[in-house]
Amino acid sequence: MSDTEKLQVITKSMELVKHSYRITSNCTRYPKKYRFSLVDRIQLKSMDIYENLLEANRVLVTQDLKERKEIQTKAILYCDELLFYIELSKEIGLLDFNSMEYWSKMVCDIKFMTIAWRKQSK
Repeated sequence: MSDTEKLQVITKSMELVKHSYRITSNCTRYPKKYRFSLVDRIQLKSMDIYENLLEANRVLVTQDLKERKEIQTKAILYCDELLFYIELSKEIGLLDFNSMEYWSKMVCDIKFMTIAWRKQSK
């Protein structure tokens, strides 16, 4: 993965954070009874993905390749957890199929770009 692609995954993760906040801040879509459980987890998980990718980008491969891979792996795990929360939102009727599909694609794009980045670091 080139430096431009690394930056692209970080840019995409920033867009994911914005999208996640936009959707979960809509009280008609996510009523207050979900505010301190599901909404908080979604918002924090999307921020965690961004923060881990940013941190992984700051770790120099020549200094600590193992640390970078661990941070990338954590970001991938957080993508899987966020995908679960999105699917759960659909299952309990908070999202329609199209919204779930669009949001999930954003997360999967980031996940697979991160996997490619991690593989390239070997």
